[in-house]
Amino acid sequence: MAQKPAIPKGTRDFSPEVMARRDFIFDTIKTVFKRYGYQPIETPAMENLSTLLGKYGDEGDKLLFRILNSGDFLSSVSQDGGNLTAEQLSPQISDKGLRYDLTVPFARFVVQYRNELSFPFKRYQIQPVWRADRPQKGRYREFYQCDVDVVGSDSLLNEAELVQMVADIFRALNIKVVVKINNRKILAGIAAYIGRADALVDITVAIDKLDKIGVAQVNAELAAKGIEAEAIDKLQPVLFMQGNSREKLQTLRGLLGDNLLGAKGLEEMTKLLDYIDLLQVDVATELDLTLARGLNYYTGAIFEVKASDVPMGSICGGGRYDDLTSIFGMPDVSGVGISFGADRIYDVMQSLNLFPETTAESTQVIFLNFGEKEAAYCLPYLNKLRKNAVNAEIFPDSAKLKKQMKYADQKGIPLVVMAGESEMAGQVFTLKNMQSGEQFVIPADQLIDKILTIKQG
Repeated sequence: MAQKPAIPKGTRDFSPEVMARRDFIFDTIKTVFKRYGYQPIETPAMENLSTLLGKYGDEGDKLLFRILNSGDFLSSVSQDGGNLTAEQLSPQISDKGLRYDLTVPFARFVVQYRNELSFPFKRYQIQPVWRADRPQKGRYREFYQCDVDVVGSDSLLNEAELVQMVADIFRALNIKVVVKINNRKILAGIAAYIGRADALVDITVAIDKLDKIGVAQVNAELAAKGIEAEAIDKLQPVLFMQGNSREKLQTLRGLLGDNLLGAKGLEEMTKLLDYIDLLQVDVATELDLTLARGLNYYTGAIFEVKASDVPMGSICGGGRYDDLTSIFGMPDVSGVGISFGADRIYDVMQSLNLFPETTAESTQVIFLNFGEKEAAYCLPYLNKLRKNAVNAEIFPDSAKLKKQMKYADQKGIPLVVMAGESEMAGQVFTLKNMQSGEQFVIPADQLIDKILTIKQG
């Protein structure tokens, strides 16, 4: 029996129609990235596990897809007279893995090519990443990230520009968003305020799940990590503090004023909000003290962007990292970046019906094929259209008219050009507008200009 074709759960195929829409998103994002002076790079799909492990916390490490070593990889495995667990076996049979994100490979890239780069180095990268996660709506095992980072600068102007880029991109995509902002230094100050400065990672990993599992479950997880009930109680009013961003900062100054790291975070947040005001960034921003982004490498500002009109997780997120390159032997290089989740952005645009009906990449003109002589009559004009940057094709076979028109209709081609014996004899073409249904007979020497006029209008 023939094998039924299938793909792994959490992955997808993309049809031409879907690809045109995805390219619309990517092209919009790239246009803004370039406007702000960012340059493209690419890194391999696989990295050495030594590059990836230990950079995403224990939970992230569990989600790494490992690649088996080539050849007879079991021959060198030491059995020690017993059955090995997967955890014991994995390091012996796998030394590479699929990248989990684009940030850690970027840090590796910066250190590896540091002598060839100009700092501050501004790069963007649009490639797939892989996570061995449980597939669900809006969460995939293979998905694209669109990352933009600047390394080699401590200036908070970079953070402000990232917020401005977020505003520009989502305005161009017609998605209404809110940018949630926090600072890991403020979170560190809060951890000290509740008397558990030593438990910052446990606290941030737990409260980062607030949206997904709710406050009761977060509190239960904190308790399970050994956080005392008194500290958990002290945390609650901080997490659910009322007021606008400036008012929250004022309240926090009263609570964290004695903590140097917390005070530094408040100073940075104030300056960032000042820059956002000076740049007149037209997007809703909110200081959200529950925003933790549970990745270990963030050290300063952290961001998360949510669509206002669709219930979905974050569609964009990132933050400041001061120590990321030091793990590869290059200390004291600060960076900040943000990642746009293309797949979730697509889902938001699909649910809100925001995609344009046609895209510039689609075929705009098709010549029908009535036979060898008729095709030969059309080919020079087909060539001229392509040279005039018009996407055009000819139906390759002289099939029935109904079949050719169905092909044009299914591909959404707006203009159909026909030439039979009578058109050839009169040195004309019949041009049909598929959207309006209008049909014209046009002298052959006017065809190109007519189509260019329709295209521009």
